[in-house]
Amino acid sequence: MKYFALFYDVVDGFVEKRMPYREEHLRLVREAHARGEIVIAGALGDPPAGALLVFRAPSSVVAEEFAGRDPYVRHGLVALCKVKPWAVVVEPR
Repeated sequence: MKYFALFYDVVDGFVEKRMPYREEHLRLVREAHARGEIVIAGALGDPPAGALLVFRAPSSVVAEEFAGRDPYVRHGLVALCKVKPWAVVVEPR
């Protein structure tokens, strides 16, 4: 399995704008984590200016499809979304 980092850059006012979609977003994150797809995930910055979600999967498709289902992306709260392969040299035991 390979690792992929999904980066979100979010719009101004994200903290307030995300509220109607937050529970659905968190449900999708928890489900992907339970399936072993998401290794770790969270907001970047205080207040959040983005997010990082790390996937462990055979290809980037898993992360890309997650982003396509994420209400933050679907409702325009993510200004920039990108997936990059991550060459991990040290991982949890």
